[in-house]
Formats: sequence, structure tokens, C-alpha cells
Amino acid sequence: MFLKRTQRIKDGKTHHYWSVVENRRLLNGKVAQRQVLYLGEINDSQQLAWRKTIEVFDEGAKRQVALFPEGAQPAGDAKAVGVRLSELQLKRPRQWGACWLSCVLWQQLDLDAFWSPRLPASRKGTRWLQVLQTLVAYRLIDPGSEWRLHRHWFTSSAMADLLEADFALAEKDTLYRCLDKLLPHKDALMLFLKQRWGELFGASFDVLLYDLTSTYFEADTPREAPDKRQYGYSRDKRGDCRQVVIGLIVTPEGFPLSYEVLAGNTADCTTLSDLLKRIETRHGKANRIWVMDRGIPTEETLAQMREMGASYLVGTPKGRLSKLERSFLSASWERVRDGVQVKRLPQESETYVLAVSESRIGKERGMRQRRLKRYVERLKQCRTQSLTRDQLLMKVGAAKQDAGRAARLIKLTLPQSHEAVTPDTFRFELDRNKLRQVRRREGRYLLRTNLSSHDPAQLWTFYIQLTEVEQAFKELKHDLAIRPIYHYKEARIEAHIFVAFLAYCLQVTLKYQLKRAAPGLTPRAALEKFKTMQMVDVHLPTTDGRHLILSRYTQPEPEHRLLLDQLGLKLPAQPPPKIMAQPSPIAPMEAYAL
Repeated sequence: MFLKRTQRIKDGKTHHYWSVVENRRLLNGKVAQRQVLYLGEINDSQQLAWRKTIEVFDEGAKRQVALFPEGAQPAGDAKAVGVRLSELQLKRPRQWGACWLSCVLWQQLDLDAFWSPRLPASRKGTRWLQVLQTLVAYRLIDPGSEWRLHRHWFTSSAMADLLEADFALAEKDTLYRCLDKLLPHKDALMLFLKQRWGELFGASFDVLLYDLTSTYFEADTPREAPDKRQYGYSRDKRGDCRQVVIGLIVTPEGFPLSYEVLAGNTADCTTLSDLLKRIETRHGKANRIWVMDRGIPTEETLAQMREMGASYLVGTPKGRLSKLERSFLSASWERVRDGVQVKRLPQESETYVLAVSESRIGKERGMRQRRLKRYVERLKQCRTQSLTRDQLLMKVGAAKQDAGRAARLIKLTLPQSHEAVTPDTFRFELDRNKLRQVRRREGRYLLRTNLSSHDPAQLWTFYIQLTEVEQAFKELKHDLAIRPIYHYKEARIEAHIFVAFLAYCLQVTLKYQLKRAAPGLTPRAALEKFKTMQMVDVHLPTTDGRHLILSRYTQPEPEHRLLLDQLGLKLPAQPPPKIMAQPSPIAPMEAYAL
């Protein structure tokens, strides 16, 4: 294995991306390269650490050891057990590596210490703590419904081996009853995790990023009056489904401080006031900096934050830039970093910052051009087709929805209700005045803050870190499959989101450790690698009619050893062997026709 560099020129800058690659000899004698791990852009010290690790493992692969067969069973030794090697069997292959990694992350966050006094075993012996750990591991590794966990996933995983438990953890009713026990401990868990991330990684919660998303329900079930499942603006493009809104607060590193589940018809601008009070009640007053996108805070909320002594940095609608353009003309541009310029406009209690990013100009312009080109092509297709007026309106409406804001750059002339569709009644042309106005606004952001003394470069850095909240939502929806939700009871809906939040806490803990080794290495990629480590039961019949059972996980491949070395982890010892009497055959059950 070796490090391979790939060069890419973007916006006039040269970027180097690194991967761990190995050569494999093919049957025809040629050599093919296989990418083992993608590392992204890494610095010199990280590159050196990966190179040393690869050298160590490559040297270890060259060593040869001799294997000697065991001697015959000694006569007269009562402790000796003879085995029939010719009857060796491999049974119950199951996924072990990712399950073990989830248990390691659980231990790193010390969640046993938090949950043990809150989820004690029941009088019937139900181990609620292990049930919860199984639910969280399942959500992290291979998310799905609780029914699927019960029916399929648990038996195909090694969670029972790792937790020293049995199928009792995955009984269907047990999984649902465990969900009912979680929500009262939500606030205490937030405080515990904040402290734990501070101890592990020195995480700071002085800068907080806040945003909202929604998640929908496939089934429309009967609901009681005060129910959070409502129709509303859907970020998932599923306006036909009821939904709930989730408000998430994270740090710039992605560590979550809190989340709230709100009714699906909640307006974004109404969520912040109550949330500020809850955060102060839970975590005390502190000089936190709140970073939010436009549409969330209102004038009343910002005034409330100033009275509370809270600091904020928010994006503002681009329409406000039209009102302030003349005021900004007299201000001079300041270059705060390569490709970013800002202008400051101090007001009575606030400062407006106009930021222009060359990279964002290129990105937004490219997105707009692609949408506009696709929209014009669809309009041209409509002109070549024989359509009625109603058919034309439907096709144009669908094209407009796909084009989004780019559709406003085209002037459309549509036939009247009594007119046929002809080249004279259906025309379109580019609105050049609107295009010039849009081009002037691309890549420009108007920020509003009461941090008048802060460096503009730092303010811009705070604002672009809002992408971390978007990444958290992406991981919750895609990696952890928080949607769709099938639960009927509102309490279990919130418990489902709570389990997904816990799984995200494990994922962000892994993500932070991987980021220190290589920014391009994602938690999902690491979990997929570890998923390939399996556990099997080796059955050896003994000469006295019993069975020697050795549960063994497969030995790590070079890519596993690379990840283990970079994460500073060591695999546990193999489980001890067990000798069991041969299980008696189960009598077949009688079948009855239905």
C-alpha cells in the first residue's frame, strides 16, 4: 500500500487530494490499483503519520512464521479433549466490526455511567441499558424500523456477543417499551454530553449555529387535538405528508448542544424566542454568539437578544440590500482573506457587513446558469410539440418549479383561454434587466450583528460555518435515516428522533477523531470498512459427543489496521471457547391449513 496524490485545479488554485492505494496483480499479469481509503486534503504532518503507518504494516506483512500441528491427545490426561477436525463446521456468520466500533464510541462518551442509574434492569430481568445501546447502534450502522431490527438485523449482527446478551434485547415489545422510557432524561443528557465533549476534545460552546429542518410521516393516522404532526413547509419536498419540525443547535465543529421537536406547521420566525429561554434555563446565562440564517429571527427577537446581552450574527434577505445600497457606496472594501471582501456599515446598536466571496459568485452563477439553461430547453421543447393550452400550462408549471428562481429571468407570453397554442401566442425571452440585477447580487451576503468590535474575517468565518448545521441535517436524514417515521404515538415519534440524535452523537464523536487524521475520511466510510469484519462460530465435535464452539471475528485486513492505528484503537481478545452438549433435535411442529 502507498499514498497516492491526485491534483485538481479549481478557481485557479491547485488542490492535492490523497488516498491510500494498493496494487493488485491480475490473472493476465497486469497490475490494478484499488483505493483503500480516501483521505482528502491532508497537511504534511498528517501525510507523514499515514506514510509511517503504511510502512509499518507493509513491513509486518513480509514476516513469515512457521505453524506446527498440535500433538496427539495425551493418554491419561483428564483435562484433554479430543476433537474431530474432519467434521469442523462454520455457522452463524454475522457483522461484527461496525458493532464493535459503535460500542467503543458508546464507551468513549461514557454513556453507561449516564444511563445505568436511569435505566436499571427490570424485575423480570430486562436490561434496558443494553436495549437502548442496541437501538442506537442499529440506527448508526444500518438504520431502519424497530420491526426490522427485531426480525432481521439483530440476528445478523454480533450485538448479542458484544453485550453478552441474547435475543431478549430485540423482542419487539421490548424495543417499543424502551422508547417510552427515554424522553424524561433528554435535558440531563444534553448537559452530560456537553461536559463529556469538553473533557474529550476541549469542545467550546461559545459559538452556536441554529437552523431548522423537517421530517415527514408516510401514514396519516388518527390524531388527538394537540398533535405535532401537521402539514407545513416541507424541506423534503413532501408537502403531501404530515411532518414535524426539528430545531438543532450545534457548534462549528458539529457537536450538538440541543434540539427541539416542534409542530409541523411552526413558522421559522416563531421558534427562537422560546428556545433562547430554554437554553438559558438549561445551561445558564453566558455570552454566547448565535449564528442563524435569514428568516429565523424577527425584529422583536433580535431586540430581546440585545436586552438579554446575547450576541448574534444573522443573514438578512437580499431585499434589504436594496435599501442600504446607497449607504454602502461611501464605505471602502476590506480584503479579509483570499477571494473575500467586506464593507462595514455601523448603525445605532448593530453593524451591517456586506461580504463578497469570489468562490460563492462562481458557485451561485454556475447553479443559476444550469437551471436557466434547462428551463429554456424545456420551453423550446414545448414549442415543438402539439399541445392544448391546458397541457402547455401544466408543462410550463412543472418546468418553472424545477427551475426555481431562475424562471423569473424569462418573460413568458402564454395563450389566453380562447386562443390556440401557436408561436405568436406562446413566446419567451430573456429579461436582461433582471439578469443584470441577479448577477450583481450573486455571491454577496448582507450580515447583521451586534458584535461591532469583531474582526470582519471572523464574522464571515462564523457565518459560513452554518453549513455544519446543514451537514448535521444531511447525516440525520441520509446516514441515520431519521425519515420517514412510521410511529403512531407522539411520544414514540419524539423517542425515535431522540435515538437518532444519540446515534448522531456517536457519529460526530467518530467524525471529529477521523477529521484530525484526514479531513476527507468520513464516519460512513469508516463504518462501511469495519462492516466487512465478520464473526463466525467454529463448531468442532469432540470425541465424547459434545461440541467445542469458538466464536471468532475475522482478522483485520490492512485497511482495518490502518484505521485502528489512526484512531488509536486495539481490537479485543477473541471470546473464550465454550464446550456444550450437542443440542437435541427440535421436534417438527404440525402444520395446519388456514
